[in-house]
Amino acid sequence: MDAIYVENLVKKYQNGMQALNGVSLTVKEGEIFSLLGENGAGKSTLINILTTYLRPTSGTISVFGKDIHNEAAVIRSGIACVAQRTSIDTHLSLTENMMFQSKLYKIPKTEAKDRMEILISCFGLERYLKYPVSSYSGGVKRRLDIALNMMSNPKILFLDEPTVGMDVQSRMAMWEMMKKIRSDFGTTIFLTTHYLEEAESLSDTICIMKDGKEVLQGTPHTLRQYLQQNILKITFADKGAAKIGLKQIAKFFSGRKVVLHEEHLSVCCENSQVDLKQAGHLLFEQNIAFMGIEILQPSLEDVFIRLTSRGVS
Repeated sequence: MDAIYVENLVKKYQNGMQALNGVSLTVKEGEIFSLLGENGAGKSTLINILTTYLRPTSGTISVFGKDIHNEAAVIRSGIACVAQRTSIDTHLSLTENMMFQSKLYKIPKTEAKDRMEILISCFGLERYLKYPVSSYSGGVKRRLDIALNMMSNPKILFLDEPTVGMDVQSRMAMWEMMKKIRSDFGTTIFLTTHYLEEAESLSDTICIMKDGKEVLQGTPHTLRQYLQQNILKITFADKGAAKIGLKQIAKFFSGRKVVLHEEHLSVCCENSQVDLKQAGHLLFEQNIAFMGIEILQPSLEDVFIRLTSRGVS
């Protein structure tokens, strides 16, 4: 069964701005679904509509078969949303926060206590019980915020950039927690993220948005297969040197997308061996210093850049 079905979704604001322009996507029950897109692509508007905070201008939306236009209250009771700003009360203890959440959803006290103990254990929060919530790190507060929202046993958990601002270790711990939520509780997870490696590591399905519309949806493997060409990668000593090389490489490979990534350039190949030989010859002939040149298989980042960039970077 589809957890979420969206067809031709449009959202126009009163000021005339059109945030969504015919979005269509499907989220399967029990999967981790990642939504990728640049700022302004329409991700936040889409989440606000799916969580019933905003009304769409037009389009078809169903959540577990319930129509969002006519059955919003029913849908709301079966979902939870963790925004970028945590919803915990730092003046309450960890357990007080969780029990307060259960009261909002009118969960019987005994059932709420049992569920709280399970979630505290599942999310590794036992060691923090004796400390004030105000002393928690950002990563622990985020874990507690997700635990709060799991108190209602939602069918779908929406996570809006759940690891933004975290260090690498905290992000990896959060990834494991999301996988555990899906496997242990059977919860469908719908998340937005700016981290391509996060989407690739976690997701069963990835949807890339641009200008208020989805441009590609599929498994990480399927999305990588979208780019049949190999990638020519030229590495320089630093970004400044890469920018110098960019001018000559973009001129030589006129008509192809040449993208600057910090200290290296990437070019979509037409003939891998010929392109490698010609680029190397150009670099030596123009006396352009570089650190290395190689042919790579396309990555999810390459797919994202191909679909969202507006020209040579």
